[in-house]
Amino acid sequence: MAAELEIKFYFAYTSPFTYLAMEPAYALERDYRVRLRFIPFGVNIRKVYGGEVDQRDERNRRKLRYLYLDARRMAAERGLTIYPPKQIYSARLAFYGGMCAEDQGLFRPYAERVFERFWRRELAVENADELAAILEEIGADSAPFRAYVADEEAAAKPRLKACFAEADRDQVFGVPTLVIDGERFWGVDRMEWVRRKLDAMRLRR
Repeated sequence: MAAELEIKFYFAYTSPFTYLAMEPAYALERDYRVRLRFIPFGVNIRKVYGGEVDQRDERNRRKLRYLYLDARRMAAERGLTIYPPKQIYSARLAFYGGMCAEDQGLFRPYAERVFERFWRRELAVENADELAAILEEIGADSAPFRAYVADEEAAAKPRLKACFAEADRDQVFGVPTLVIDGERFWGVDRMEWVRRKLDAMRLRR
């Protein structure tokens, strides 16, 4: 049997469109001879949308309101809940938790819980104890995560910076972005194009 093709999936837990793209991405592994590699990517929301929430001009406020309207429309079609956050959050600690879950073969259940609870406003995504509790809930050892948090410079930050450097080499500028054989696909609404490419590569199972 031919080896599975790696698809890079650049993501952020604080991106509603990444949340919406997760299940369609998992479906690619079911339907094609591919393997997803999830890579954290940090988006500077303040820079992109004009600073803190109360600093944004009317144009950026309208743009964000519309983007969340679209996200909630898409979510409603699939029975998902997306409540727009009331402030800008850092996903750094959640990324560390995802790395530890991935190392233990438990990335998917961890990611599913982080996404669902964050977008229902049931998770303080910057709270290490709440993230550790999710790791323990899915049967993962939370000790490596707590070690990451206790001394970020030792391993966690270098690992995250390596992910950001890889994103830069792949010319990624936003999430979700899938990279297939060097070609980028940005946005949940590009999944049909992704499938067409995989079909053209004769990778359907």
